[in-house]
Amino acid sequence: MKNFTRLFYVLLSLTFFSCQREKSNSPKDSEIRDRYFNLEKIGWKSRSYTQNVDDIGFTATEVPIQYYLLKDLGKENLTLVDSLYEKNKRERVLEFTFQQDQEKDLLLKNFTGMDYTDAVKYMSFGLKKDFYVVTSKKDTITCSGVLFERNYKIAPYQKVLLFFSGINPNDTIQLVYSDYLFRKGILKFKFKDPYTQIAL
Repeated sequence: MKNFTRLFYVLLSLTFFSCQREKSNSPKDSEIRDRYFNLEKIGWKSRSYTQNVDDIGFTATEVPIQYYLLKDLGKENLTLVDSLYEKNKRERVLEFTFQQDQEKDLLLKNFTGMDYTDAVKYMSFGLKKDFYVVTSKKDTITCSGVLFERNYKIAPYQKVLLFFSGINPNDTIQLVYSDYLFRKGILKFKFKDPYTQIAL
């Protein structure tokens, strides 16, 4: 009987300590869930700006790092997602889309002035030098990488992901694109903070 009593107290103490541990983690977890819910409610791709030059539309979209982390890791372990965000919060990812008004393939020679293969190579490897970011503190950050998403003429646009490093997460940015591919000049996209309250 003494063994059963000891076993009962051991199980009771384990249950008590495990419940204590869950309670200590729940405020942090709910805070993280609230933060990501608010980001999702605002819209992951709410910072999107388009400029049309002649018959080509240039669209720049700032997408939070959390979007890609959640897309890759899922919503099951938000603490892991948040810790990865904290390690990478000085990174920025921008989607940049090129689209012709009549949905023609923009990599054709009549738009770029170069062979189709050379235009694809330029989108993949040469486009990086055409982009830079100016922060609200007037720092100039060059593009650290470009990923060209080939769509093999299925979608009516061309899209690249632009990567920038070393940007304070509280800074607003302006993307500057010097268009050497289509020869449309310098385009600027100023991203504003959608979280800013407007005083009326």
